[in-house]
Amino acid sequence: MMQFTYLLINFFAVIICFIFSFHPKIKFNKYFRAFILSSIFVALFFIVWDIIFTAKKVWWFSHEYTLGVLVYNLPIEEILFFICIPFSCIFTYFCLDKFFNFSWVKKIENTLLHIITFVLLALATYFYEQLYTFTAFVVCALSILVLKYILKADWLGKAVIIYLILSPGFLVVNGLLTGTGLPSPVVNYNSEEFMGFRILTIPVEDFFYGLALILWNLFFFLKFKKYEQNKYILV
Repeated sequence: MMQFTYLLINFFAVIICFIFSFHPKIKFNKYFRAFILSSIFVALFFIVWDIIFTAKKVWWFSHEYTLGVLVYNLPIEEILFFICIPFSCIFTYFCLDKFFNFSWVKKIENTLLHIITFVLLALATYFYEQLYTFTAFVVCALSILVLKYILKADWLGKAVIIYLILSPGFLVVNGLLTGTGLPSPVVNYNSEEFMGFRILTIPVEDFFYGLALILWNLFFFLKFKKYEQNKYILV
């Protein structure tokens, strides 16, 4: 049964959100196509990143927790991760944005984003020799700057707040993957390639790696969702 561990983590991370997607007051299922397209776009970048870092031994995967089906040395479960986790996050963003008012975030958005990007770039500069730390922080900081100042994403502050709301779920999923509650980790990290600071068993870098993953999924999802809505109006 141990070989199903990573697969089950993906399954339980997504199944409740998937079921409630069909709820008549939510109807997220109308945007499955938009989500699939956005997740494929973003997953391609992160999977290439994953392949390179696995090859460089920045991290590696325990075979006892996976089915043994590999794609460029990545377990198939790792590929599914880039679909399942964004699905749950985008679904949650969709629901919270639909039913709650986040207009107050605009008052603190610039300050919040500037602090995050400044801290990330400062830490990336200080820990430039740690490959995971440097790349995760730079990619996240640049993602925020590009989305805000070039792509003019007006939902960015709201997305960061909702990501913080999602952090308990992140702690559960990533905690399991990094060894919380398990005899050994599903994903192992080279201690020389990250700062060494962990929350439970999770490297701090994972939070910002995840933030960049979700922000880009959200950007493309909202673009494809708008296209789908306009198509239905024209019909």
